[in-house]
Amino acid sequence: MELFFLKKLATALVLPPTGPLLLAVAGALALRRRPRLGGLLLWTGLLALLALSLGPVSYLLLRLANDAPAVRLEDARSAQAVVVLGGGLRRGAPEYGGDTLNRWTLERVRYGAKLARETGLPVLVAGGSVWGDTATEASVMRAALEQEFKVPVRWTEERSRTTHENAQFAAAILKRDGVKRIVLVMHGFDIRRARAEFAAAGLDVVPAPTVLPRFRIATPFDLLPSMGALQGSQIALYELLANAVRRF
Repeated sequence: MELFFLKKLATALVLPPTGPLLLAVAGALALRRRPRLGGLLLWTGLLALLALSLGPVSYLLLRLANDAPAVRLEDARSAQAVVVLGGGLRRGAPEYGGDTLNRWTLERVRYGAKLARETGLPVLVAGGSVWGDTATEASVMRAALEQEFKVPVRWTEERSRTTHENAQFAAAILKRDGVKRIVLVMHGFDIRRARAEFAAAGLDVVPAPTVLPRFRIATPFDLLPSMGALQGSQIALYELLANAVRRF
């Protein structure tokens, strides 16, 4: 748990917006004693934050993180199961009377339900509780799939907290039932890392990314800084960094 917490803390401090802001603050504090270095750090932090908030920059980073096209239905039908990984929950949502799917998990669940209906394959959902004291992601995903999307779930993996654990624990469940080839549902930005983890766990993976990167300039406002673009840059940088660490 301590290592998991330190990993989360380190990435939060390095990635935008915190990373560039800390760099700018360090520069501002150094201005009096070392004005040249302070100015360099200050402007580097501010300009980095500005650049990462631009739609074209965010799009390019997301394209770099994603390495898989939309899945072909004939490839998906060659698998033996659809695997959907959790991406977080909205805890204590008042309009739902408790925990529900957040945006990321909902997008994956919706696409997984579509693929399950089109292929007729059984479904596994994976995701535990990060801090161990609340409902698991997999249990909430299963309820949404069965009650809202009318798609049955055959397997539920509820112990994992990371993508690596997703792969290890889900593979153990699937192999007991003779499943060796899966359709893996993730976002386009993290499909590369997830596919590598499941391949390392001994499964043949058909990647099925959802929310593939797309950028279109419809109005001049699309060229202005935005929170959506900054979030996209943050996610892409996290995945690019995680993939680099994994290769190392």
